[in-house]
Amino acid sequence: MTGTLFARDALLPGGWARDVRLEWDEAGTLSRVNPGAAPEGAPVAAGPVLPGMPNLHSHAFQRAMAGLAETRGHPTDDFWTWREAMYHLVAHLEPEDVGAIARQLYIEMLKHGYTSVAEFHYLQHDRQGKPYADRGELAHRVVDAARETGLAMTLLPVLYVNGGFGHKPLNAAQRRFAGTAESIADLLRELIGHYANEPWLRFGVAPHSARAVDAVQLTELVQAMEGIDATAPIHIHASEQVGEVRECFETQGVTPIDWIMDLAPVDRRWCFVHATHATDEERERMRHAGAVAGLCPTTEANLGDGIFAFAEHFGREGRWGIGGDSHVSRSPLEELRALEYSQRLARQIRNVSSSGTQPEVATNLWLGACAGGAQALGQPIGALLPGRRADIVVLDGGKADFEALAAPATLAVAMFSGAGNPVRDVFVSGRPVVVDGRHRLEDEARGGYRESLRRLRDRT
Repeated sequence: MTGTLFARDALLPGGWARDVRLEWDEAGTLSRVNPGAAPEGAPVAAGPVLPGMPNLHSHAFQRAMAGLAETRGHPTDDFWTWREAMYHLVAHLEPEDVGAIARQLYIEMLKHGYTSVAEFHYLQHDRQGKPYADRGELAHRVVDAARETGLAMTLLPVLYVNGGFGHKPLNAAQRRFAGTAESIADLLRELIGHYANEPWLRFGVAPHSARAVDAVQLTELVQAMEGIDATAPIHIHASEQVGEVRECFETQGVTPIDWIMDLAPVDRRWCFVHATHATDEERERMRHAGAVAGLCPTTEANLGDGIFAFAEHFGREGRWGIGGDSHVSRSPLEELRALEYSQRLARQIRNVSSSGTQPEVATNLWLGACAGGAQALGQPIGALLPGRRADIVVLDGGKADFEALAAPATLAVAMFSGAGNPVRDVFVSGRPVVVDGRHRLEDEARGGYRESLRRLRDRT
């Protein structure tokens, strides 16, 4: 179905433009983006129009534990103690729970302006750590949730071999994640064959982290991907916690990102998720390779991980994007606000994500996250340009806080005022999935989510 939309204001790659007529073809691909145009019968957007935001890092099942690890369990609570709470959830999840949680999450993401997600999918086996009869059972659950809700996806099956540096064995909970380079490559081949000709769905791969894979398995997986899809995205957790960096140096003699880049041919396909404690030299290597820094500001803050040196990365035009990770937030506006505020606190100055030639913080953040997210997902998204998918977010221009504001200020108020969700309409592949703030499946999905939470909490 072809479509059109007229925007009084639209955020194009070069900045804000007035009177923009958008047209897309039957495949949901933008065919014309014309500033200075007339509506010519096209529907008029109810507020400023943005490119849809990619979410480059998601563990969908963790939505069910958002806010449930906020009681002190240790005098120095950190990621490692939080992880035990996550493992407790993992021990009780059934396939129907995984599907119900993902569907609820994906609707929430769409309603807040995410139009695509990279699902870092490491929950593979049953509660006893044994493969399902269909090894893709849980992968199908999250793909089905994305299809039903209208969210585009890049699915990243995860290679998880070790329980820690030094080839530590997997613990009981981690057995649900277990795999080898061969088994993950076989799973990918099956999934790609099963979902052939789905333009909204892409596949890549995710070696979990330097602590969970060894040099042999990492290189074998990357080599296998060359034969499956040499352009596929490759994501990996890296340098998220100080303890991880220290252990990597003690066992490998180098820090995590250097270890990975010394072993693998890192290029634009790669996304280093978090990279919080990357050294100056590692960030320079990332920039030179064209890799994306996958930042998850609200999760990193929730876990007390630390603060990525974003001001330097931004100033040197490094590639970056944002992810929801554990989904303590489902809003890209909140993620970007948290990112900017962390830099202000660290540097004790305001408006960090700006320059003399690019003074608008909110505009810079939205455009930068869209560009890096599109690269990380390996999909034709992230910009209102001909040839890109018609993933479109419309802000609610009728909100009182936006009264008499120009579009750049409207986006800034939406991002930094904290005055509720400002997203009114959302399109994915030119198809409306959120209309006047509502998703057609939200009541049904909420009911299924409630039932899943009841089952999970009864089991525990």
